Amino acid sequence: MSLRPIHKQLGTSLVAGIAVLSLAACTSNASDSDSDSESSGGTSQAEEGSNDEAGDTVVIGFSAPAADHGWMGSITESTRQAAEAYDDIDLRVAEGTNEVSLQIAQVETFINDGVDAIVLLPFDGAAMTPVALKAMEAGIPVVNVDREFDDPNAARVTVLGDNYGMGVSAGAYICEQAGGNEDAVVAEIAGIDSLPLTQDRSQGFEDALKECGLDVDNRVAADFTVEGGEKAASNLLQAAPQIDYLWNHDDDQGVGVLAAIESAGRDEFIMIGGAGSANAMRAIQEDNSVLKATVIYPSTQGADGVKLARLLVQGKSMSDLVEIEVPRTVQLYAPVVTSENVDQFIDTAFES
Repeated sequence: MSLRPIHKQLGTSLVAGIAVLSLAACTSNASDSDSDSESSGGTSQAEEGSNDEAGDTVVIGFSAPAADHGWMGSITESTRQAAEAYDDIDLRVAEGTNEVSLQIAQVETFINDGVDAIVLLPFDGAAMTPVALKAMEAGIPVVNVDREFDDPNAARVTVLGDNYGMGVSAGAYICEQAGGNEDAVVAEIAGIDSLPLTQDRSQGFEDALKECGLDVDNRVAADFTVEGGEKAASNLLQAAPQIDYLWNHDDDQGVGVLAAIESAGRDEFIMIGGAGSANAMRAIQEDNSVLKATVIYPSTQGADGVKLARLLVQGKSMSDLVEIEVPRTVQLYAPVVTSENVDQFIDTAFES
């Protein structure tokens, strides 16, 4: 999840109009296995002269918030797995924490230890900006993941998801399913309303629905937890006797949302999830509930950050680009996962 504001742009084509630079997901958060290592690439499978060919060892410090949410847990696990695929990465993972003072101390330790690069998903981007600037001034490139710093000079590279794009993708999917029916009843279960990420997702959703003459008829907010999702969904279902489409912002809270729907005996609508959990994708595969799709907010951002940090330190670029330097910003796409393409995404999904 991101606590950042995002530039809002909606092009003529709702999905294609969001400008992103997509890195291929490189890992899964499933348990380690030989097949996982082989599928994730890395130095053991590298062709001579490729970016993945082993170079000088790169020491990377990694810090992220506590894994109190399935998505956040996957951030750290997928980062570890990405590093393990490379013989020339020495990844030093700090204990996940939601205490800003402790995370600052972790970054200070990385600086004092003289690591080659730092990959940082800050608990609070503004609060972590000064210490990130300190690292950059010490000649240690910082890769900022998901929650942006206040000062762009605090990071060499920023890897972002697309909260606004999530809403656009969910709304565009509903428009497609509605097939021109402007009387369709649309409901929304948001996350925490005070957070910019929730506001961005809702705004993207509203903007996309307008393109096909729809709006949000019923909306409630939850708190990204199973319990909060169940309570919010129960309230929504009581207030809305008829729903055609329901978008839930977060698949972790979606566990509770689905429990409330089952308890209420409601099945007249199509539900779209958010973030892209493995259990949501399994439900889509099984096709035995109202959940028919989910919109991805990648939990591989830290893994991509580690790969970019390695390229930076070794003086390499992204091989698919003409540009000889690693870009300053990489924003990952927010695709819709359905029964038609779920097999492409489930291996990199997180467990709720």
